Amino acid sequence: MRLRSAFTAVLGATLLIAVTPASASAATGQFRYDYVTIEGYEAVGFLNSPPSGECLDLPGVGQDNPQPGHSPKNRTDAWATVFTELNCEGDSFMLRPHTGGASERLKVRSVVFG
Repeated sequence: MRLRSAFTAVLGATLLIAVTPASASAATGQFRYDYVTIEGYEAVGFLNSPPSGECLDLPGVGQDNPQPGHSPKNRTDAWATVFTELNCEGDSFMLRPHTGGASERLKVRSVVFG
């Protein structure tokens, strides 16, 4: 009888762990990039602790702005893959965690962390 109760308890705990949703993960830290606004001003864009595994179009360099962002700096704890086009399309380049960065020659419009 005790064996059956122990088995039921273990089975119940296993099922509970299996169906409990995992917490959403995020890259801790900041991702930065430079861009020129539509009005022609130099600006710095950033994402603080962005979600992982989700394509993010960078604010300020979307369809309204013909100029992409540049000089990305990955100061998060996750790899960042930057893309030359919106919706994580076009050419891509990976930036390592904490110290990854590129010059103004690298043009960016979207990024995914993970």
